[in-house]
Amino acid sequence: MAKRILQGIFWIGIYLLITLAPLLILISGPRPPGRELWRDLSVALGYCGFAMVGLQFVLTARFKVIKAPYGSDIVYYFHRQISLVAFALIASHPFILFIFNLEYLKLLNLVTAPWAARFGVTALISLIALISLSIWRKKFRIEYDHWRIWHGILAIGVMALALAHIELRGYYLNTPGKQIFWGVYSILWIGVLAWVRVIKPFILLRKAYLVEKVISERGNAWTVVLRPDNFKGWSFQPGQFAWLTAWDSPFQDHEHPFSFSSSAAISSQLAFTIKDLGDFTAKIKNLSQGQRVYVDGPYGSFSIDRHPHSHEFVFIAGGIGITPIMSMLRTLADRGDKRPLTLIYANKTIETATFLEEIEELPLKLNIKIVHVLEFPPEGWNGEKGFVNGDILKRYLPVARIRNEFEVFICGPGPMMDTVEKALIQIGIPLGDIHSERFDLV
Repeated sequence: MAKRILQGIFWIGIYLLITLAPLLILISGPRPPGRELWRDLSVALGYCGFAMVGLQFVLTARFKVIKAPYGSDIVYYFHRQISLVAFALIASHPFILFIFNLEYLKLLNLVTAPWAARFGVTALISLIALISLSIWRKKFRIEYDHWRIWHGILAIGVMALALAHIELRGYYLNTPGKQIFWGVYSILWIGVLAWVRVIKPFILLRKAYLVEKVISERGNAWTVVLRPDNFKGWSFQPGQFAWLTAWDSPFQDHEHPFSFSSSAAISSQLAFTIKDLGDFTAKIKNLSQGQRVYVDGPYGSFSIDRHPHSHEFVFIAGGIGITPIMSMLRTLADRGDKRPLTLIYANKTIETATFLEEIEELPLKLNIKIVHVLEFPPEGWNGEKGFVNGDILKRYLPVARIRNEFEVFICGPGPMMDTVEKALIQIGIPLGDIHSERFDLV
């Protein structure tokens, strides 16, 4: 735990250093003559925002060493939120110029303005389009693969146009040191882009998986079992996830994230259990035996293996959110783990409970208490009804509220997770012992 905290602090420091580096470079050395303070301020804010945009490529490049201290869901959440901060900083650059000198408004005319201004304005327009498409993708039902393609095009366009704008303005490239800095910065950005778009897909291409079988599950879900194609495969922590590419080359950028449902104790095969929710997931059942697919992973911090000190585990799942939890339960069973476990599993009906039969047999292998919560229970049902709430949690959670005594893992629909997290805090579960897998990565 202490090691992860130190790693987290280290990467935060690196992020701040890279973000502020352009500002430090700007104020070092001789200033161009006749430059007002407000103009320098606007440039400084623009530089910091530009540095943040460049770091967005690093945040989404899936460098495991960077994501390890936080988990992918936290990094992607930060990626989404910090993009708004970056936009505000970049937009403040021209806004401050317009406030202090209305003459700068003429630079918005892409026909008559100098090329430096054209590149800058076009970069800002592209950034607005990029953020708008991301915020309203679901509202306007923009298909994921199409959005992702345009997201990548616009992001690269913003960076390229902004670099061209900086180069052509030239006011703050007046020393060899500053020129070297921006040259190195550009090379690093191009290097990250090459890793994401060329090098990593090539590696995945050489380490493909083959479909072994596709199994129909309750709840309109399908389990895809994979085996490595001429390599030994790789290990993962139970509860983690990976990006799956099927029917396409990894260069096509048509990948989708899914949790492992298989046991981490078996490295000779991988399994994903995927609910049919339309688009890509609706085609999963059509995968054929021997078909080649590509897996990029593992990722995520939602795992019992990150908490070996815990004396007990509590799992709370809703619907297909059982998938990563099933990976952890299967792993615990294969390891012969005897620690006390509690599984609270919420579904609309008992018939839609994925893995129902296997879950009912878990007490033969594990020291586990199983609680089904049904929104629409059958006639004569004596179990829990409705939704998971504080009263249900009080009845089944361990009485002890000692920090690190037991860990709680939650995965399911967003509203359910919000409710459960609030209820857990209200009944005295320490915040650090609550772990959620929201899986909202895009």
